[in-house]
Amino acid sequence: MLVKTKAIVISTLKYQEKSLIVKCFTLSDGLKSYFVNNAFTGKKNSQKIAFFQPLAQLEIEAYHKNKGTLERFKEIKIQNPYHSLHQDITKTTIILFLSEVLHHAIKEDGKNEPLFSFLETAFTWLDNHDEIANFHLITLLQVTKYLGFYPQNPNNDNPYFEITEGVFVPFEGVSCLSKEVTQLFRKLMELRYQDSQKIFSSTQRQELLKILMDYYTFNIDGFKKPKSLEILKEVFA
Repeated sequence: MLVKTKAIVISTLKYQEKSLIVKCFTLSDGLKSYFVNNAFTGKKNSQKIAFFQPLAQLEIEAYHKNKGTLERFKEIKIQNPYHSLHQDITKTTIILFLSEVLHHAIKEDGKNEPLFSFLETAFTWLDNHDEIANFHLITLLQVTKYLGFYPQNPNNDNPYFEITEGVFVPFEGVSCLSKEVTQLFRKLMELRYQDSQKIFSSTQRQELLKILMDYYTFNIDGFKKPKSLEILKEVFA
């Protein structure tokens, strides 16, 4: 079946010397993996490589057999060209980190249009703004809404966050965040991209990043912490 859809590049894997396997999150079908023959050869080689940068936003026509095998592209074009994401070292680090997170977090269980729309808007915002110190934290937390494990009952006054169950509770248990850290986590939940980036210190950002990675690990089977996590920590140290 020939499908025309928007897609976000999640990851690429080099196959032999000239080819790629490209995993995309598509608007029409959710996760799909495509085989790109001779990706590193031909007159339009540089253009081809630009298509498959981490989290590139594409418009594709592709043949979907829907049999669990690799699909094939018919046509590819950049749907929303980035101006700074792959040139700015801080933004590039964020993009590499988030692409790794999404690679392990999004499962092959069909389309998720709300998540696609959120990611599309978020990455476009990142491309167009320079004050971005909290972007990765806000994005990690917001993605949990679309994957089904956003913290429960966030509007109550319970002082502890129970991280394994994702709920705010009145009494401190073994797997609860402290009162102080729970307050910090609540502050993140209220934050939006356009808010001041100075609301957290670098130490607080590191603390929140650790909490979020632990939270993903508890809630997603087989979730692996990204290899780029340490690089991200250094960038925001």
